[in-house]
Amino acid sequence: MNIKILDCTIRDGGYYNEWDFSQSLINSYLEAVERLPVDYFEIGYRSILQSSYHGKYFYSPVFELERIQSITSKKMVIMINLKDTRESDLESLLGLCKRLITMVRIAFDPTQLQKAISLALTIKSMGFEVGFNMMYMTNWKNDSKVYKQLQEANGVVDYIYMVDSYGGVFPKDIAETMSILKQNTNIPIGFHGHNNLELALVNTLTAIEHGAILIDSTFTGMGRGAGNLKTELLLTVLNHQKNLDVDFNVLGAVVYQFSELQKKYGWGTSLPYMFSGVNSLPQKDVMEWVTKRYYSFNSIIRTLQNKKNAIADNQQLQTFSPQQQFRKAVIVGGGPNASLHASSVLEYLGLRKDICLIHASSKNAGFYHSAFQSAFFCLVGNEGHRLENVFNQELNDFIGQCILPPYPRKMGTYVPTAVKNRSYELPDIIFTKLINDSHTVLALQTAIQLGAIEVELVGYDGYQEGVISQIEKSLYDENDLIFADFKKYTGIQLKSLTNTNYKNLLIEPVFSKIQ
Repeated sequence: MNIKILDCTIRDGGYYNEWDFSQSLINSYLEAVERLPVDYFEIGYRSILQSSYHGKYFYSPVFELERIQSITSKKMVIMINLKDTRESDLESLLGLCKRLITMVRIAFDPTQLQKAISLALTIKSMGFEVGFNMMYMTNWKNDSKVYKQLQEANGVVDYIYMVDSYGGVFPKDIAETMSILKQNTNIPIGFHGHNNLELALVNTLTAIEHGAILIDSTFTGMGRGAGNLKTELLLTVLNHQKNLDVDFNVLGAVVYQFSELQKKYGWGTSLPYMFSGVNSLPQKDVMEWVTKRYYSFNSIIRTLQNKKNAIADNQQLQTFSPQQQFRKAVIVGGGPNASLHASSVLEYLGLRKDICLIHASSKNAGFYHSAFQSAFFCLVGNEGHRLENVFNQELNDFIGQCILPPYPRKMGTYVPTAVKNRSYELPDIIFTKLINDSHTVLALQTAIQLGAIEVELVGYDGYQEGVISQIEKSLYDENDLIFADFKKYTGIQLKSLTNTNYKNLLIEPVFSKIQ
């Protein structure tokens, strides 16, 4: 078989866990790679210091490379990001890696091709194989300037990769691009496919059919955004088509371990990834929206449509400028305690005339419909649909005002027609720079606009249901930072009327206030 397989599970999969893989998983991975027909494995990045946290295999320290090299005979690869790397960084990044790694791959935007060639010359002179991972294949597929510049890489670069960064190319694109590449360069061609449209396998087989000799894949498809071609799928197909010798016991064992990780992080395609792929839109934001926050697929698709059409937002509303002020605001979140203790909270609300009610989420709003207080409903992303479900589709029973994030809104805007004349957007978010469109930020900024000097919360449980997911942990951390920012800016200590795990909320049980 003429083709070679490069497994990049650890490097590409690190986008899901910040390159923090356990030592036991790495050891199992290396054992599997050693016993499977994989020619290269990419263990991670080598990078200069970054401002945000990344784990071991983003930096791939030399001591770990030495350990790995001592226990495997397969060719080890690392990647550098061109946008983060200067030529003066190469000695510190790669000088101690000689005889440890075989290939250095450079990931870059083709608009930076000249700089990539310059780095490649230096890396090649240091004794490494050099791979070019030319991202955004759909952007350069028909760019004659790219092909002309690539001729300068002949004799310097060992492999040039077509990288389907958006996961949106079709077999026809593969065949056409490879034909043009072959006419303009003699560099062996590789392919790195993403799976937004579930075409990673057929695109890869097309690339092989047209002469690609180095193929990327990852176990269980673990990789940025929608993920990559599955190594186990590629090996299974090649076993059938080309009699490739595969130990399926070894393959099954390593796939099982990464499948357990997949349950936690949830990589794989979905409607937003499909839409971004077919329209060549970046996966970075989609991955953030899908994995680290909760937005409905409808909200994400609306946002991607706006991006595709270069629209900032699809409607602008009146600015929220309340005529009435309130001394105290009670914010209702989406946690179970808001419904569990609704009767006690309603009893408490009945004792006070100077309170307003702010629904950060409409999830529990139905339990507080009988409250006589002025009510404000925060609409983020697709929350308007939830409002319709709570108050019936026509919203005949709805009393209150709807508050939206400042314009333009990243998630676009859905405002039910029945409440459009009672919907407003905040002029700004003044107490935090962390984020401006979360339910919690919107509710707290609304309290500020309403003049509240006391703010109490119900239903901000902090996920008390037991083991929480990565998404829930991310939202917990985000909310706690938001609470801290609010106190720092306003001097107001936020109080929770129901039980909570949030460190920055002071618990004052509602029951103590209605004795």
